[in-house]
Amino acid sequence: MSEVELYPGRVSPLGLGTIPHGDVAVYTGLELLQRLVAGKYPAPPISYQLGFSLTEVSEGRVVFQGMPSERYLNPLGTVHGGWAATLLDSALGCAVQTMLDKGEAYTTAEFKVNFMRPITPKTGEVFCEGKIIHKGRTLAVSEASLKDASGKLLAFGTETCSIFPVGNLAAR
Repeated sequence: MSEVELYPGRVSPLGLGTIPHGDVAVYTGLELLQRLVAGKYPAPPISYQLGFSLTEVSEGRVVFQGMPSERYLNPLGTVHGGWAATLLDSALGCAVQTMLDKGEAYTTAEFKVNFMRPITPKTGEVFCEGKIIHKGRTLAVSEASLKDASGKLLAFGTETCSIFPVGNLAAR
């Protein structure tokens, strides 16, 4: 695997890939994400495609950083809302993942976003913090905010995730 630049100033030394499903039985969700931030896993391919990465992880909390660019513009010249929504979804889901036990996985069941102001390439680097609100046995709820470098709120989201055994991720 070779080093890949996710966006200017942010590099994945191990290239692109996913966490091996076998590791989910060995590590908690928090440990898996800590290993990802520490560079023990490659960056997820979506990080490269959309110019963002996971930069901080603790129990019940994650932070992503991203760089909006001209690659994500809609016809009116602002960054497409789907870019911000994907960044929010990543933070929301990973906040849930920090609370998972060994052998557990998750998927988004419901997702809501509020856009507060337009994002353009001139917005510069953005920060998306996701936090857990509630984790039960089969459902978890999280919230996230997307802000610019000066702390202005760009978008806000909430999410409900289903929790299930990692074996259910296997292709059928």
